[in-house]
This record gives sequence, structure tokens and C-alpha cells, in this order.
Amino acid sequence: MTIDSGARLVWTSGQVAAGPDGVVPSGWEEQTRQVFRNLGAALETAGASWEHVVKLTFYVVGTDELPVVRAVRDEFVNVAAPPTSTLIRVAGLLRPEFLLEVEAVAAL
Repeated sequence: MTIDSGARLVWTSGQVAAGPDGVVPSGWEEQTRQVFRNLGAALETAGASWEHVVKLTFYVVGTDELPVVRAVRDEFVNVAAPPTSTLIRVAGLLRPEFLLEVEAVAAL
């Protein structure tokens, strides 16, 4: 994807799997889906959507479930032209029940 020189960039903060009610789902699939819902809400607040996302950064506590994470990601992003991404394995996140945290950059 080429970014127009006049594009406005939007960075989200890292999103974790706490839902609006504060509940953290269990398991990689449910947590990844909640993270992406939270990212979508953050993007929307800035006037962006998934079609504007050009970069994702993943922080994960393990890599065994990456196929699950990728499958859920593909429910949200344009798989024909997916955003670039970086994956970083970390020793832990803010709370021990969090399995991943994801940041997004969008170009409007």
C-alpha cells in the first residue's frame, strides 16, 4: 500500500482483551477477537476503519497459537492487501490473564 504524502496517520494504543464490561475472555481465539473489536472501536473513534490500517504490532506471551491469531486477524483486515505487521514475544503483559496486546497504525 502506498501512503499519500498528505495522509493523516492514526496510532492506537495497545489494546488487550478486556471487554467494555472489564471481563477478559479465556483462550487465544476469544482474546484475539476481543482485542480486534477493541482496536476497531479505537480506530472508529479517530475516524478510521480497518481498510485504513497499514501496520499492526503484536505482543504475545507465546507463539504456539499463531495460526489462531492469524485466522482471527483475517476476519478484520483485507487479506488481499494485509497491513504489515511485527510480532514480539514478551514474558508477560500487564495482567497475567492477557495473552496478547495489539497496536495499529492507520493512514487516512
